[in-house]
Amino acid sequence: MKTAPARDTRSEGAGHAPVSPALSGAPTATVVGHDGHTRAAVVQLLLEQGPITAPEIGAKLGLSAAGVRRHLEALIDAGEARSSNAASWQHKGRGRPAKQFQLTAAGRSRLGHSYDDLAGAAMRHLREVGGEEAIVEFARRRVQTIVADIDPVAPHTPGEVADTADAIADAFTSAGFAATTRPVGNGVQICQHHCPVSHVASEFPELCEAETQAFAELLGTHVQRLATIANGDCACTTHIPIAPPDEPDSSPDASPK
Repeated sequence: MKTAPARDTRSEGAGHAPVSPALSGAPTATVVGHDGHTRAAVVQLLLEQGPITAPEIGAKLGLSAAGVRRHLEALIDAGEARSSNAASWQHKGRGRPAKQFQLTAAGRSRLGHSYDDLAGAAMRHLREVGGEEAIVEFARRRVQTIVADIDPVAPHTPGEVADTADAIADAFTSAGFAATTRPVGNGVQICQHHCPVSHVASEFPELCEAETQAFAELLGTHVQRLATIANGDCACTTHIPIAPPDEPDSSPDASPK
């Protein structure tokens, strides 16, 4: 009688579960198998594209409405996600505004913040040695490293502002901030859905202030920071006004010579 080949069980134990795409940095899969992988994919989508509606999640991940609802309810019950009605400018058609979902601060914290304690200790030491000026200079150099390849908007060219905002978002995404842009009224907003240094930035707001200053310098216009993850908000949001193309420039330099 032939003996059946031994079954390889090395990958069946809990200790050998595959690394989730949300923690490994791998792209989100279109079709997701196990329940844990699906939850991780939903979390990754909320991180990168939230606020987002349940139908949009289902379409992007190939999930049924019931499946999406089950994962969202579990995340909300755990305090890791929250829902809100879509803003009036996002709502189209009749009926009630669709609900949008995004991660909470608790949900983002589960994704990890590497070396927070070490970075915080280093920043405190820098302040002791060099004072506040050293912190400001460090923050400035850090953000300049992120946006080093982006050219500032040329004077009196509002049409280039949106493209430069997109370039800034791409640069910050590459640095781990999961940044996007969206048009809002007569302007555009840069939304950073994740902040890998939020725990340090909550103690050293100079990091956030340096980002805002760099945005203004690159975009050639006043920008307004509306929210920050470091202050407990669900995203870092910066509003950039864009003058209508047919609006005459009233600045002194715009007068004919």
